[in-house]
Amino acid sequence: MPFATATDGTQIYFKDWGSGQPVVFSHGWPLVADAWDPQLKLMADNGFRAIAHDRRGGGRSGQPWDGNDLDTYADDLAAVIETLDLRDVILVGHSTGGGEVTRYIGRHGTGRVAKAVLLGAIPPLMLKTDANPEGQPIDVFDEIRDGVLKDRSQFYEDLSAPFFGANRDGSNVAQGTRDQFWLWSMSVGLKGAHDCVKAFSETDLTEDLTKIDVPTLIVHGDDDQIVPIVASGEKSSQLVGDAVYKVYQGAPHGLSMVPEFAERFNADLLDFARG
Repeated sequence: MPFATATDGTQIYFKDWGSGQPVVFSHGWPLVADAWDPQLKLMADNGFRAIAHDRRGGGRSGQPWDGNDLDTYADDLAAVIETLDLRDVILVGHSTGGGEVTRYIGRHGTGRVAKAVLLGAIPPLMLKTDANPEGQPIDVFDEIRDGVLKDRSQFYEDLSAPFFGANRDGSNVAQGTRDQFWLWSMSVGLKGAHDCVKAFSETDLTEDLTKIDVPTLIVHGDDDQIVPIVASGEKSSQLVGDAVYKVYQGAPHGLSMVPEFAERFNADLLDFARG
């Protein structure tokens, strides 16, 4: 299997499909690269080189004890990009992956980057603070940690409902969609999954957003129960200088995996990449 070697020696698995301008995808918590398979195939079918990696701590990547933080995630993304010597890259990040993309630009700049896409992304800050009253209280994230530690299998099964909006009246989210969420989540090691909660909830990415100087597409569902839009998409769209902001009415956090919203997102992604 193809791997990039991180600065601490951790092996980062990636899949690499097609040829053309590279589009590199970063997945959300607690998933793996496979969550992007429909978009990987879409982009490769349309003349792009589509790449996605498993974040350290899960899937086919190494599971080190340390490094489950956004600085290291960003450096791992850099390792993939530099191993493949990618240039003119379109970075696409969902949820925690959106934080990874944002921190990558904050730490490594846009010398290799042409465009960015932030989907249901965590920036600028999920945690409620005096300076960020729209965020969520720390108790919310403590409950996530407790759920992961006490019975992660049941926790992930339950989490799949709000993740895809399956708990909303009239939802037609397939059971198979929820099952694959559980399957991918269970491939993530307990240590990495637990530590990542602090990474995605308490990392302030405000300054990193201001360093994004390439065209950026920001997409967020207004019924996102995992990363509420008011503290994330709305603020990010005001901090990124060259941003196109699209709000999907009624869309959940995992909109790219729910057919009724994925079709629109795929079209927007392809149009933006071709732009």
